[in-house]
Amino acid sequence: QVQLVESGGGLVQAGSSLRLSCAASGRTFSTYTMGWFRQAPGKEREFVAAIHRSGGYTNYADSVKGRFTISRDNAKSTVYLQMNSLETEDTAVYYCAARGGLVTLMAKEYDYWGQGTQVTVSS
Repeated sequence: QVQLVESGGGLVQAGSSLRLSCAASGRTFSTYTMGWFRQAPGKEREFVAAIHRSGGYTNYADSVKGRFTISRDNAKSTVYLQMNSLETEDTAVYYCAARGGLVTLMAKEYDYWGQGTQVTVSS
């Protein structure tokens, strides 16, 4: 069992940067693949980025590739999402998620979810 708590969301202007954090409870964080997803009003939850438990493999949605970077600090049981060059289309609630297996883009494959943090990008 792992509990996830996101932070770092906020209201920013287009072109700005934000860094989201997701702190995990428990001593087994290093065994979990971690993912970031987002959900905009009226839309389905979509994959943003994921990182293997080792930190050695990452995957990104095409819409954020080159702008967002996922990373993790297993000593701090925390996963990060650095978001640069934010666009209004990035406005959504951002969720972190954990699973015991390999990196996957499928939200249904993740076992644990945080409560989400709102990111709003104004033009």
